[in-house]
Amino acid sequence: MGSQALTTLKNLAEVSRDGEKGFVAAAEGVKDESLKNTFQRAAARCALGARELDDEIVKLGGMPSDAGSVSGAMHRAWTNLKAAITGGDEAAVLSECERGEDAAKAAYEKALKEDLPADVATIVKRQYQGVRENHDLIKQLRDAA
Repeated sequence: MGSQALTTLKNLAEVSRDGEKGFVAAAEGVKDESLKNTFQRAAARCALGARELDDEIVKLGGMPSDAGSVSGAMHRAWTNLKAAITGGDEAAVLSECERGEDAAKAAYEKALKEDLPADVATIVKRQYQGVRENHDLIKQLRDAA
């Protein structure tokens, strides 16, 4: 039981840390205060999610990692976000944040299809709702930009 659940939780924790790093960078890279605050709140939600997943990893007997993911999609989003920030284009920053949230959403959707213990599945479902909320807000802001 524990092995697959641990692998899934570690993957999602890494995805959450990637999201946190991406949103922190986005917050630092934009001038608009409202957008900066939105990115800071999204980063905080990702950080909280990663900590919760790490706690669950420990409960299952695993060791949490402090590294980000090695997922190609997440790495590309992170690299593209850096380029958008350097260019100073807030619409491009929003677009790259949305791309990162697309990758996070996909990771959670994959996890939800797995046969996880009920308590782990409950955490994953709740966090998936948060990922969707982040994604939808970023998409809405991007569409308005």
